[in-house]
Amino acid sequence: MEKLRTLRKQKGYTQQQIADIIATDVSNYNRKENGEVKIFDDEWEKLAKVLDVSVEDIKEDRPATVVQNLTFNDSSSNTSNQSGNYNQYCNIPEYLLESQQEYIKLLKEQITLLKAENEKLKKK
Repeated sequence: MEKLRTLRKQKGYTQQQIADIIATDVSNYNRKENGEVKIFDDEWEKLAKVLDVSVEDIKEDRPATVVQNLTFNDSSSNTSNQSGNYNQYCNIPEYLLESQQEYIKLLKEQITLLKAENEKLKKK
């Protein structure tokens, strides 16, 4: 991900600052920038926005060695173990991720419809 690294440095951002923007920890961002962990489309969009470029200008498609890294930068979460480690790593096949992303999209659409229906019923 040389384009991303170069542009980040040119714009004066640290890896920690970019990690905060995409809601991950700096070590996970480092793995993303090194091509070890996949950068998802929503993350590409956030990166492009903060770096003030189009996604096409920075996106490099390279298969990651780790498909998914479930690391969240949410200090308000109460899911830490006794050592305070929030990192949970697991490899998930791409087809499962795509299937789950489609299901999430469907659920979001249904939530939107239900909210609209709920508003109509409140007005009655």
